[in-house]
Amino acid sequence: MVGTIVHQLTRNLTEEQIRTAGFDTYFVDHTTGVYPQFASGYPWSASTMQVTGDVIADLSEDLAAEQKARLTYDNILRLSDDPDVNDVIRFLREREIVHFQRFGEGLRLAKDKMNEKNVYYMNPAFDK
Repeated sequence: MVGTIVHQLTRNLTEEQIRTAGFDTYFVDHTTGVYPQFASGYPWSASTMQVTGDVIADLSEDLAAEQKARLTYDNILRLSDDPDVNDVIRFLREREIVHFQRFGEGLRLAKDKMNEKNVYYMNPAFDK
């Protein structure tokens, strides 16, 4: 959805607008096509997604990812003055908050099902 917003906002830029906005180096490689990358310019990769096979570690990672996504949307809202863009970003931000809450519930339920005497909440099935 964010990629679509970026495309819609950039598809009709003039060459001068592209240069003035500092968008020229991106434009050289991708024109106004959406290329999945971080704001820093680093290309997105599946290597940024972590999976350990341990339910506690993985749910904790999911919680962190949701918070990072929410923060990204907060930062976009700080910079954007376009009401149409802001409406979509607020919607996406709300989804991140709900996802965070659901992963938190999942983490609590997983901990409840595990050995309650295990203070570190490691998966005791691996240690048998």
